[in-house]
Amino acid sequence: MLDWTLAWNHAAEFSRVNCLTICAFLVPANLLATLQTLIFTGLQFPQTKSRLIIGFAGFYGLLMVLHVYTWFYVGVVQAPTFILLFLGSVCLALNTWAIAHCSSLSRLLRQVFFIVAGWLKIKPVRVSQL
Repeated sequence: MLDWTLAWNHAAEFSRVNCLTICAFLVPANLLATLQTLIFTGLQFPQTKSRLIIGFAGFYGLLMVLHVYTWFYVGVVQAPTFILLFLGSVCLALNTWAIAHCSSLSRLLRQVFFIVAGWLKIKPVRVSQL
């Protein structure tokens, strides 16, 4: 029979021992996958095509949050743990929003794009013009 406490302790120890490697992978993976989620949502790709990347991006965010909690578990409370927790939580929240309410996130992204395009004096291109 599997002892879940022992399994959690081994997984947490692995996470802490390999922290630099895990963070070196998860930070860019979180940022790039969430950026891709935002691009797919903003351009209104079909949900069937974008769900895979949204799933991976949400998984990376969840892994980052769990990795940080292994450090909290042993009492390490420093600035990097809070920064990584914030990064993982924001990525996880954005990906959850993209799955749950795709249309509202798409509207927000389009409004932000038009505001930024106005500041930079860029003429927006419609997706139908591509």
